[in-house]
Amino acid sequence: MKKIELHLHLEGAAPPAFIRALAQEKGADLSGVFDERGHYAYDGFKGFLACYEAATSVLKTPADYARLLGEVLERSAEEGVIYTEFFVSPEFCGGGDVAAWRDYLAAMTEVADKAREQGIDSRGIVTIIRHFGADRARKTALCAAETAGTWITGFGMGGAEQVGRATDYAWSYDCAREARLGLTCHAGEWGGPTSIRDALALGCTRIGHGVQAIEDEGLMRDLRDKDITLEVCPGSNVALGVYPGCSAHPIARLADAGLRVTVSTDDPPFFHTTMRHEYDRLASTFGWGDTEFRQINRFAAEAAFCDAATREGLLKEFA
Repeated sequence: MKKIELHLHLEGAAPPAFIRALAQEKGADLSGVFDERGHYAYDGFKGFLACYEAATSVLKTPADYARLLGEVLERSAEEGVIYTEFFVSPEFCGGGDVAAWRDYLAAMTEVADKAREQGIDSRGIVTIIRHFGADRARKTALCAAETAGTWITGFGMGGAEQVGRATDYAWSYDCAREARLGLTCHAGEWGGPTSIRDALALGCTRIGHGVQAIEDEGLMRDLRDKDITLEVCPGSNVALGVYPGCSAHPIARLADAGLRVTVSTDDPPFFHTTMRHEYDRLASTFGWGDTEFRQINRFAAEAAFCDAATREGLLKEFA
């Protein structure tokens, strides 16, 4: 089945072999990043963030990011993904400097344009790193506003959800909204229903994860009434211990409650998953079939941060 993925961190999608090869080219020491099988090694969410930042520290130049985007788009296409939205941060691409960010973006856009010609479409979501703080987030927001359009069509926030409140970053979201970027925010993975309400207060039309909405009937009603789309990543939630297993994951209950649920992989090699694996596991656990999968992809197409023509083309794939 063809698929749409709305929640994929570009650096987090880097295959271990790609990062090891790049580290070797640069003479970088990544001791402790990989286990004996060559997989990413970490324990718990804090360990995951540390491993993530250590592994992706070898991505230093626009050419590195261009190579990575090409690699990830090719792998996504192999999974049947026809449209992907990537979280990418100027924090890692030029340290929040607009001029440097433009160089990184130009390199990635060139790769994205070539892939689009081959039927592999994508867009970029400029992303705040929450635990870096609100002041640094403003620089990221300015980078987003200065480069909005073409490949950059969205704005969001990732990082440690437990740090502060999403509303602390209101200035950055206002800046992105004025630039007419689509708005999303990681919430409801660790911060409970309150974190989702904070994201809604920022004007987000999508919520990254959002699974803890299941704990609040009133919130679920609000999300349904406002047509808010959830970027659900079941494999990620299970791998990080948010839920003990797929059968305990609330995605089916959220869908049954009428919420606009979509499915993504988040940081697939870190969580030993792929889009095909996510679909297979949902089918075997909850009995989902073509009807359910067609619906989540229609929700994804409707919520995508893309132009009307692209959206129309995506919707036709899942009519």
